[in-house]
Amino acid sequence: MLIPRKTTPDFSLPLVGGGTFTLSEESSERGTVICFYRGLHCPICAKYLTEFEARVADFAERGVTTIAVSSDGEERAAAMAEKIDAKGLRFAYDLSLAGAREWGLYISEGRGLTSINIEEPAKFSEPGLFMVTPERALYYGSVQTMPFVRPHFSELVGALDFAIAKNYPARGEYTGAV
Repeated sequence: MLIPRKTTPDFSLPLVGGGTFTLSEESSERGTVICFYRGLHCPICAKYLTEFEARVADFAERGVTTIAVSSDGEERAAAMAEKIDAKGLRFAYDLSLAGAREWGLYISEGRGLTSINIEEPAKFSEPGLFMVTPERALYYGSVQTMPFVRPHFSELVGALDFAIAKNYPARGEYTGAV
């Protein structure tokens, strides 16, 4: 389980369009928002990533970088980036399922064709949304067992404004006896 204010796992993955994203080498004033998505087969992910793409500039204005990550291969990740008409949102691909587990993501087994007629991978990770500090400490995290009912990026931007204004700390860090 990831703990707020503690270091998150690092990862280094190829990017759609070339290059590599390495979390520990990411440079930003306030951190990075990482959206782990299920893959090209998920129509809800496409809608969610469209919302994320629309907010990339809002995050950048606040000193926060953004990345969408999946276990899809290059071709499917590129197709998703094209599908949502990504201009500012970076897409990383080839996340291993072991790497997904390190982030506390749930793993599902494929069940054939989806409602949009795209085959699910044999295994894939369910969604997760995280914000990590420039030092790679967990600031915010949300994981899900299903594609439904995800945090809204507009709310995350608003929460970020509050956190900046009030110097609000990451919460949920207590791990002692209860």
